[in-house]
Amino acid sequence: MKYIESLQNPTIKNILKLQEKSRERKKNGLFVIEGKREISLAIKGNYSITTLLFCDDFLAEDELNTYSTSQTELLSVSKEVYQKIAYRNSTEGIIALAKMKIFSLNDIQFSTATPLILITEAPEKPGNIGALLRTADAANLDAVFIANPKTDMYNPNIIRSSVGGLFTNQIATGTSEEIIAFLKEKNIYSFATTLQNSNEYHKEDYTKATAIIVGTEDAGLSEVFRTAATQNINIPMQGEIDSMNVSVAAAIVLFEAKRQRNFN
Repeated sequence: MKYIESLQNPTIKNILKLQEKSRERKKNGLFVIEGKREISLAIKGNYSITTLLFCDDFLAEDELNTYSTSQTELLSVSKEVYQKIAYRNSTEGIIALAKMKIFSLNDIQFSTATPLILITEAPEKPGNIGALLRTADAANLDAVFIANPKTDMYNPNIIRSSVGGLFTNQIATGTSEEIIAFLKEKNIYSFATTLQNSNEYHKEDYTKATAIIVGTEDAGLSEVFRTAATQNINIPMQGEIDSMNVSVAAAIVLFEAKRQRNFN
């Protein structure tokens, strides 16, 4: 097994580039995963792990069998090198390189005739995207669609803030128009969260094939989604502030939908 102790090693330099730059991830078709739980969820989500780097100051070598196959390159690194490439303050001693997937609408498959979908339009903040993916996982949604994403889905902050939710959800990205066309083709009712021409969210029926659409906290939803929606909905506010975090708003509506479906 190869041992790396130099910060100038080409593999280490490449990992740092993959962490920092979206164009490097796209060029190489690879991204970085840190942590036991996240790597385990990626494997469960059928991601191909090409390389595992571990530091035996933090992780026993015999634990690697849980995360590797005969096709996985195993690299032992020094404590100094590991701490350089580790993205989180708390460490578990293991980092993986994995092959990226293409999040295509054409690959979406539903196991039910009444899927429940979350659509988020033009999300930019990795923390919000991660929180939305955690919410989607908690509600066991059938899919998450990202319309016009403003950031790379393999950004390390998305992986970290989603706590691996990037790997547990069925995800697709596309333009607003492509996603709207998909909903129409599949006869999926859509509910856009907006103040304009809207009904209170709890008065709607979400037991049919349903998509809940949320926008950004500063700009809200675009007109294209508001006009294409089956119905616009709002969450009544009782305080002085007229908005809330997008993942919180999504959770409120999604779990109302789950309640109507008897949490199925």
